[in-house]
Amino acid sequence: MQSQAEVQIGDQEIKHAQQSEFVSFTVAGQAFCLQITQIREIRRWAPVTILPHAPMDVLGVMNLRGAVIPIYDLAARFGLQQTEASERNVVIVVAVHGKPVGLLAESVSEIISINPEEIQETPQVESRYTMEYIQGIISHDETMVRIINLDAVISAPEQGLS
Repeated sequence: MQSQAEVQIGDQEIKHAQQSEFVSFTVAGQAFCLQITQIREIRRWAPVTILPHAPMDVLGVMNLRGAVIPIYDLAARFGLQQTEASERNVVIVVAVHGKPVGLLAESVSEIISINPEEIQETPQVESRYTMEYIQGIISHDETMVRIINLDAVISAPEQGLS
């Protein structure tokens, strides 16, 4: 979400820098974030229904108010150690191409408001997935927080959404 503060001084309207807001969370002990507008809700972990022959990063499906949604383990998706799902974890519900999807995370940390100019580019590395999955990096409270490219992480062909 971007907000723009406007201040009226006499006849002049002064616009302050736009702020982008992100929700930060932890996956495999690492800090990641999504734009706040991408998130529909954050839920406590609940057991899922496992799907046979699903990829390792698809934990199963969950019923969300009558809609059956896939739940992805972001740690496994990012090539990190799989998350041992427990009651302490959260499911971040997002929409990808208009379809709800759940993302398993260890915890949600905070909302970060930042000027878009402060977002650093993802450094060039020899990994196509790194370059596709990470849109940029925010340096926040001595932590490097990676901004997730949701469309790349949960690609349309895999979801049957193309």
